[in-house]
Parts: sequence; C-alpha cells; structure tokens
Amino acid sequence: MTKMISLEEARELVLSRVTPLEAETVDLLDAAGRVAAADLKSDIDVSPFAHAAMDGYAVRRCDLAGATAESPITLEVIDEVPAGGVFEGAPQAGQCVRIMTGAALPGCFDAVVKYEIVSMVEGDGKPGGRVAFSAQPKERDNVREAGEEARAGEIVVNKGEAITTAGVGFLAGCGVLRVPVYRKPRVAIIPIGSELVPPSENPGPGHIRNSNSYALAACAKAAGCEADMFDIVPDDEAALEAAVREAAATHDFVVTSGGASNGDFDFIKPVVERAGELLMTTVNMRPGKAQTFGIVDGTPVFGLPGNPAAAYMGFELIIRAGLLKMQGRTAFEHPTIVAKLTCDKKKKDPRRLFMRATLSHGESGELLVTPAKNQSSGLFGPIQKTNCMAVLPEGAQDAHAGDEIACVLLDVAEGTVI
Repeated sequence: MTKMISLEEARELVLSRVTPLEAETVDLLDAAGRVAAADLKSDIDVSPFAHAAMDGYAVRRCDLAGATAESPITLEVIDEVPAGGVFEGAPQAGQCVRIMTGAALPGCFDAVVKYEIVSMVEGDGKPGGRVAFSAQPKERDNVREAGEEARAGEIVVNKGEAITTAGVGFLAGCGVLRVPVYRKPRVAIIPIGSELVPPSENPGPGHIRNSNSYALAACAKAAGCEADMFDIVPDDEAALEAAVREAAATHDFVVTSGGASNGDFDFIKPVVERAGELLMTTVNMRPGKAQTFGIVDGTPVFGLPGNPAAAYMGFELIIRAGLLKMQGRTAFEHPTIVAKLTCDKKKKDPRRLFMRATLSHGESGELLVTPAKNQSSGLFGPIQKTNCMAVLPEGAQDAHAGDEIACVLLDVAEGTVI
C-alpha cells in the first residue's frame, strides 16, 4: 500500500474505520465537552412560571391606556415582590406592584415596566407611594413566559449533540444531573527512536529529548481523549511490534511517532502490515507526507513521522477527526478562514503546503496572514509562536502578497487576533 493519497482521502479512511464508543453515565459537570449518547428531557417547564425579565412594576395594560409623556397616568404601588416571593393580592384599578427580576408575575398583571422609564410622584417608588407612566406597555412586555425554554417531557438535548458549558446550565435547570455520554477514547502514544531520551534527562551525543509524546498526548487530551505515554521504543522491529500489540490490546487508538519513512530503521509500516492490515502509507501534504495507518487486532494504529511539525499536523488534520467520531461527534473539521498573504511565497513542492503563520488585522481592518520565517518540519517553536496554518493548494504555483488564501485554525491560543 504505497499510493500517496489526498488529505481528504486519508481523513475519510480513518473515519471509515472507527465508530462511536459505548456510553457511560457521568455527573452533569463532567459532561461539558462530551456528546450525549441519548435524548435528554426536562422534568419540568423551564421556567416553571411567568416572571419579570427586569426590575420594574407589574401593571395591567388597561390601567395605562392613553398614557403619554404629556399626559402621564399615575398608579398606586401596593406591594413589592422580590425574586422567590409571591404576590397573592387582588389589585384594584389604578394599582401596581413593584417587582424584581426573576420574581413570579402575578396572574392579574400582563406587563412589566422597567424602573428607568417610571417617574416618582409620591414616595420613593416602594409600597405606599405613587408612580407615573408615560406610555402604555405592549402586552407581556418584559415578561419571560412559563415554559419559554422547555416544556416538561420535552427533549432538550438530542442524542449526538455536544454539550457546551452553557448546555450544562440548561440541563441543570431541566433537572438532568446525570448524563449518558460516549466514552472517551483511550489513546496510546508510542515514541520510536534509539536517539530519544526522556525530557528529564540531558541528551548526550547523538540523542534528543522525546518531545513528540508530550505534544501528541496534549493533542489527544485537547480532543477530549485520555492519553497514555508509553516508554520509548528503540529502532528494533520486534520491540516495536510487541509495543504496538500491547497498546492495541489495551487502548482504543494507537499513535506512534517516528519510523514512518523508508529508511533502514523505519519499521512501523512492516509491523502494521505483518500484525494486521496496512491501509495507508503516504499523504499528499507538507509537512507530514509519511503517515502510516492500519488496523491491528481490531484497533486503529496510526504511525506519524518523527519530525515534530509533521507529527503535529498529521494528528490535528487526520487523527483528531477519528477520535472525535469515536466520541459521537459529527463535525470534524478545524475552522478555516480566508486572509490576505502579506508576502510572496515560492512553492517548489507540489504537495499541499501548511505554513506556520500568524493572523493579524491590517490598518483598514482586513485580515492578514504572515508565514513564519522558519518553516522547518523539525520544530515545535514556530507552531507555539503562530496562530494558524496558512494553506497553499497542491501544485507548484507560487503565491504572492495580496493573494487570499485559506488559513486553518488549530490550537488557537488566548489572545489570538481574528
């Protein structure tokens, strides 16, 4: 399986080989960012009663018919209803009630007039005083109706819907405190390379620290998964096969980094082919051409390149989609926007090029994108210092300053200018 395929084909290949995992039930607060594995229903009307949308006066519209700024109508304030309180009186013509935001609207009133447009005539606007109105409010003005957000027994979150932080609050109001969600995938991260040492060590001659495992585990966690970092595997085919088989037996998805090319010590392709089914070896993208995908003992195994930027791109643009599907999600793409290139870029490689780049706004507000000077696939630093990937399509056509190009938003950091 040596044919180079497009990024879209690679992503679809991974998606075709994974399915949502089984459901588990979690506390509501732990459901944020998870996908509902069943329809969720409200146990009551939300809100259970009509209430004031702001501080003001509960009135009967008929009492204010004909009120104008030149000829205001004065009403007597007979009571005050705080949030959590209830007014049970029977007002007469020409009477109103002072009411707080969230307080139940007495059934005898049909609108709320906010404080700011009411004038004090006698007293301070509280019970015993009189207030003047310069216009008749609209029917149910400033009133939130009973059941406005949900009705008892109504489905409020559908199966397959991702639960947001606001959704957690919505479900709390609907009485849903335990939520069935799709289980988080357990992802095994296996670093390959005799040159690698743990980050806790000072690398000696010919060695480098294992940084890929940490980045890929962070990517997996950011995608909603649980990540386990395996020990470094040396460039030994038998040792790699043993590690891959162990990981496949205990995890839902296996990701390796390094050993994905065609060198004398690159073994992930033959290992996957011998241990299972080899489905993919190269993708038409830069960085990240050498990418291996297959199935071992029923578990997806993905071999990423050893170069940090290439490994990162492969994970974010291909693997992430599969992991999201395993969690029940149906949208897998990173957001993409269009911006104007600020400089000329020569393109010699016909593969689709993903440049580490920074988005900013021009003087007239237009969105600009500036590629980083160092585009080495061996570096994490430029990714940390930029906020998008500027994309040049397949082909060897150069790009020029002022050209509009697509920009993929990956790990968008706080303070990103968009």
